[in-house]
Amino acid sequence: MSKQCEICGKKPMVGNHVSHAHNLNKRRFNPNLQRVRAVHNGQVKKIMVCTNCIKSGFVTKP
Repeated sequence: MSKQCEICGKKPMVGNHVSHAHNLNKRRFNPNLQRVRAVHNGQVKKIMVCTNCIKSGFVTKP
C-alpha cells in the first residue's frame, strides 16, 4: 500500500538527518495518514487520508 493521501495526493518527502557535526544522512518525511471510513465517490469505503484533510473537512464520515 502506498503512503499517499487518497484526497490530496500528499506523498513522502525526502530530506536529511543533520547531526551536530553537520553530517548528512538521507531520511523520509512521511505524511500522517489515518485509515478512515468515509463517503468516497458516493460509496462508504475505508480510505487512507492525511490528518490535514480530516481537519479541513474534506472527508465526510457516514
